[in-house]
Amino acid sequence: MANPVKKSAKILVFSTEKISDPAIDMAGLLKLHYPPKVYTIPLRCSSGVKPRWILHAFEQGFDGVFIAADGSDCSYGESCTEKTGHLVGKTHELMKERNIEPARLRMAALCSVCSESFVKQMRTFNDYLLSISNK
Repeated sequence: MANPVKKSAKILVFSTEKISDPAIDMAGLLKLHYPPKVYTIPLRCSSGVKPRWILHAFEQGFDGVFIAADGSDCSYGESCTEKTGHLVGKTHELMKERNIEPARLRMAALCSVCSESFVKQMRTFNDYLLSISNK
């Protein structure tokens, strides 16, 4: 029996309380539609995400992980962008070692009013994840 075709990828989003969470909340308030299997975990700073958390998400069946990074707006430190970029690079290496496609982890800066950008990111990421899982 063939595997059923997925219609929505399961995506874990690490967002930040002060920067990206308001954008995600506003997407809901504006009734902007994004894939239904998007789950968020709020953090204080995107550089606080641990590679082992991302790997655990894949082990638990998530198709993709998205880090809604603070970028230069982070109130916890000026080096947030560098630290978050470093953790993504390190995690990509760990994913390769485990034969997990590195493109299943994405990061983008998301400002507090970037609701439409968030929705666009989730739609394109969902489409990509479905394209590789339904082959």
